[in-house]
Order: sequence, then C-alpha cells, then structure tokens
Amino acid sequence: MNISSAILHIVPARLDEACTVLAATPGVEIHARSPEGKVVVTLEDDDTEAAANRYVALHGVPGVAAVAM
Repeated sequence: MNISSAILHIVPARLDEACTVLAATPGVEIHARSPEGKVVVTLEDDDTEAAANRYVALHGVPGVAAVAM
C-alpha cells in the first residue's frame, strides 16, 4: 500500500465544488481545508504507479490552481 499527502491550492470561489469532487475520488481523503483555498489530502493506493496517476489527476479537479507534495 502507498500512502502520501498533498496540499492543494484551490480558487476560493470553487472550494466547495473541488472538495465535493475530491471527497468522491476513491483513495483520496480530505484532512483540512481553509477558506482561503488550501486543502490537505492523503492519497492511498495499492501501488506506486497508481498513486502517481492519482496525484497527477488532482491537477484536473475543477478549481485546483496548484498541487504540492
């Protein structure tokens, strides 16, 4: 099992929309969020390649401006 974390910067006007998408994404769990658009998530997957693909997919969530590990 691979577990990693990421900090996302989300456009504040789209924070609720982005968090809804993130919460519905398998293997992604939201741990904290701020009104300014910073969101801390963990990503869990069975192998490293799938975890990397899930990390890359975070960039495609509506409203996400940046993702950092």
